[in-house]
Amino acid sequence: MDLFEYMREQNTKTEGPLASRLRPESLDEIVGQEHILGKGKLLYRAIKADKLGSIILFGPPGTGKTSLARVIANTTNADFRQLNATTSGKKDMEEIVSQAKSSSGAFGRKTILFIDEIHRFNKAQQDYLLPFVEDGTITLIGATTENPYFEVNRALLSRSRLFELQPLSRANIRELILRAVSDRKKGMGMYNAVIDENAVDFLSDIAEGDARAALNAVELGVLTSDPGPDGKIRLTLEVMQECIQKRAIGYDKDGNSHYDTISAFIKSMRGSDPDAAVYYLARMLEAGEDIKFIARRIIICASEDVGNADPMALSVAVSASLAAERIGLPESRIILAQAASYVASAPKSNSAVCAIDTAQALVRKTGNLPIPSYLRDIHFEEGAEKGSGKGGFAGNGTGYKYAHSYPKHYVDQQYLPDEVRDARIYEPSDNGYEKKIQEYFSYIGRTPSDPEGSSHKQNDFTAAHFNQRLFEN
Repeated sequence: MDLFEYMREQNTKTEGPLASRLRPESLDEIVGQEHILGKGKLLYRAIKADKLGSIILFGPPGTGKTSLARVIANTTNADFRQLNATTSGKKDMEEIVSQAKSSSGAFGRKTILFIDEIHRFNKAQQDYLLPFVEDGTITLIGATTENPYFEVNRALLSRSRLFELQPLSRANIRELILRAVSDRKKGMGMYNAVIDENAVDFLSDIAEGDARAALNAVELGVLTSDPGPDGKIRLTLEVMQECIQKRAIGYDKDGNSHYDTISAFIKSMRGSDPDAAVYYLARMLEAGEDIKFIARRIIICASEDVGNADPMALSVAVSASLAAERIGLPESRIILAQAASYVASAPKSNSAVCAIDTAQALVRKTGNLPIPSYLRDIHFEEGAEKGSGKGGFAGNGTGYKYAHSYPKHYVDQQYLPDEVRDARIYEPSDNGYEKKIQEYFSYIGRTPSDPEGSSHKQNDFTAAHFNQRLFEN
């Protein structure tokens, strides 16, 4: 770090944005993320002991990924280097690796490399890091807002430990807001600012777990407000609404009106009452609720409460969400009303919810059971012809029955692992299109498997029966 970079960093601490100035300097100053940073947790112990291995931090914006990296920088005795994948490339990594080798050889010091937005690096750039993470030349800390299983190389993931940061709770955001207003050294306390209780409640709720959004609103409110007769800058609910460009939705001290309205909206759609659904939609729109927030709730209801009883409900809800966001108000109110009334009027089924709950409980109970060999993929060596016997694993794919080669494009075949072959997971209801699914199953002769071995014999082996037997064992 040269003199100019050092001075820029010092200026940022005193004159930078509020969210940057308030970054924690120690583990004890971090707010939230108790599931990974609570005392006694693995990550907490590793940072305290300065024995941190390579890690990937992933979570939504404003949850503290960069702040946690800064805390590690302040805690460790290792050399700490930082890159942002949006502005850095392979050359920057090469320089840091070269410095790390020199530092390790000359002084025995480790190097921690923090890469923010690591998902922005392409495969070749990520691959460059592999040997140096493997041999310990660098300890990698990667931060990403994307799912690392899709955006970070598998080889790099296998050499790192993953930690998920969750959106901060309303209580966490509230604590940060009050700290920002009162802190005279790094916060806005030097401006003699105070904030009303209902403004704190509004801001901590509307931030939706994003600390940066809340702190930016506080800073804007303080810097653009004039002191009152008593010399204090008062951050009222109206000021915070202007700063974050959202109106309060009938907020009381506990914010109950907001949650009561959205709850009534969802339950009205679930209860097949389009009149009530559109009424509560209108109340939210009049109060200035975010149309994206409303659209997300319609999408959830379309899948959770309608499901395959009307598969079009999800398509309508998703299309309405995209259209409403693209069109904006006031026209998007019509789009949302169409989607809400459609979902409310559709036949209902929660079979998909029951199916995934049953399946996840089954997986947690039994683990990764062996997949039947005839369902497994066959991998061939490059250039080898199928059937040549070159490449692949012996037995994989052998015995698989191709459904389209049989009458009605269906063949009786076991797809579940042997240990759970009799499980019933998805059970369509008698409502709407799911009744058609039942008729289709009957048409092709797909019936519940018989535990005694007669696969076409009708029996009452349901998901409920299976689960009861599963958890009794």
